[in-house]
Parts: sequence; C-alpha cells; structure tokens
Amino acid sequence: MGKVIDLTSRLSHRKNTENGKSHQVAEVVDLVEPRQAILKEERRDLRRTILTEFVGAFTVVPERGLMRVSLYDISEDGLAFEVETGQGAFHKDERVAMRIYLNHKTYFEFVVQVKWIENFSDAGFIRHGTKFVKNTVNDVALAHFVKFIEAVSVNLQADEGDLQISSGS
Repeated sequence: MGKVIDLTSRLSHRKNTENGKSHQVAEVVDLVEPRQAILKEERRDLRRTILTEFVGAFTVVPERGLMRVSLYDISEDGLAFEVETGQGAFHKDERVAMRIYLNHKTYFEFVVQVKWIENFSDAGFIRHGTKFVKNTVNDVALAHFVKFIEAVSVNLQADEGDLQISSGS
C-alpha cells in the first residue's frame, strides 16, 4: 500500500500517438479511503452494540438508587450515555457516580462530569456526554477497561449465523 502508479503521462502519450484519434482519459479513483471509512463505521457500530447490549451501565442517583443507562460511546477521555426521557436528565457540569457491571453481581465504579446534553425526544432518550473525573476511584481499572474495548473493537465482527455443531449429531 502507499505506492500509486501515475498513469497520466502514459495516457497522454497514448492519446497523442494513436492515429490522431481522440480518446477520453478515465479518472482513477482511490477506493481505499472510502472503504476504510466504511469499515471504521461498522466497527464503531459493533462497539456500540457491545457497549449497549453486553455491558451493564448504571448511574447512582442519590436517595433513589441505581438507574440503568445505555452506553453510547467510550474513549480514554470520557463516555456518552443515554437515559430514557421519562427518567429525567443530569445537568451540565454535574458529577455523576457510575457503575459498569461485568456480570449480574460484579461491577466497578467511577465518576464522570457531564459536559453536554442532547435531547432526542422523538427517539425517547437524552444523551449525556461526559468526561472522566481524574484521581477518583478506579482510575486504573477504568483506563484498562477503555483500552480493552478499543483493542477488541479493532477486529469486531458480526455473527451472521455461523454453523454450529448440534448436540444431536
């Protein structure tokens, strides 16, 4: 990759030497970048699927308990999560304690600060963009969790119903 053969001079020479006949020069289109963008978006969608369907996320609401949220995106700096419209919303700059559940009983907690809020009332949720509050509980575990999600998401694939050996065979 990275090597591109420049055909411009050859095509110009060919055009000028073929019995005075005029030929159209076709434009060469590089499809590598658009393909990479499509693959990146597919991986991003699969990563969001993992975050929303397989990783349990909750916010701690004082005097009310735990409120389930859907993780939308995550990076080394923060995450975005969604709350159903009827559940309310957090405020800009508010600090929120969160829990990530790895199974029904095991979790680690951390603190985020809300940086922006976007209301998707037609879809029935409010998205909150947050940054991780540094030097709080579980900074190290959170950093490793984010790196794990990023590393796994590079080669994610969707299961299209691969064949499995049945127990009756």
